[in-house]
Amino acid sequence: MQGAHAPDHLTCRYGVSRLYFRGPKRSLEAPYVACIGGTETYGRFVSDPFPALLERRLGGACVNFGSINSGLDSILNDPELMRLASGAEACIVQLPGAQNLSNRLYRVHPRRNDRFLEASKLLTALYDEVDFTEFHFNKHLLTRLLELSQGRFEIVREELRQAWMARMRSLVEAIDGQVLLLWLRYAPPEEGEVPLGPEPLMVTSDMVNSLRGAVASIIELPVKMAGESDELGDMIFGTMQEPAAEHMIGPATHQIIADRVYRNLRDLD
Repeated sequence: MQGAHAPDHLTCRYGVSRLYFRGPKRSLEAPYVACIGGTETYGRFVSDPFPALLERRLGGACVNFGSINSGLDSILNDPELMRLASGAEACIVQLPGAQNLSNRLYRVHPRRNDRFLEASKLLTALYDEVDFTEFHFNKHLLTRLLELSQGRFEIVREELRQAWMARMRSLVEAIDGQVLLLWLRYAPPEEGEVPLGPEPLMVTSDMVNSLRGAVASIIELPVKMAGESDELGDMIFGTMQEPAAEHMIGPATHQIIADRVYRNLRDLD
């Protein structure tokens, strides 16, 4: 294995998109279903992510447009990916967290959306005691801001939620076809605290339900990280990658997702 990715032959690009997706590369000439999302859709540390399992059930091409650490910004700001999503018979969109998108308080990396780039004047005024050059990742930044002031953090949380809802509406409207939202709701860990809450971060039922009238279906699934679901032994990773693998979903969970998505697609016919 190489770093955070699947083997080289399982990483590919489509058209002029700047994002790297999970392969093997699929032909886009025949009708296909598109699966758009981040690390879970990509299928980090598993041999058969749910788009591959779904393809076997459907008997037709199911293209994995999952990209590690991508979020709403990397998807919406990639015209090629949006074109390919609109060309699909149906489009499965994994709901991302609200932390990994640029907003009025901070800016994220355009492709690796989990990376913090710069605080705005609004955020530096709100947290004037913070040296923002110390942060490289959004979660680290937000955890620190919450520790400093729960009251001020509510302003940050509300900004991220509003930005998420606006960006999700833009995404759904931009896809010319049937959109199914995949909401993977992580259970809180059995041990230890998660200050920012479970993944996808800061996404509530009200936020998701606000999109219900604009999509064909919302598929809500409770999931557990592999470190708590006894799936770690069935995953593929190097010795140094075990801590990261513990926080991913395992192959049995990918099978459950594929089955649920297949049933939802069948019900739409």
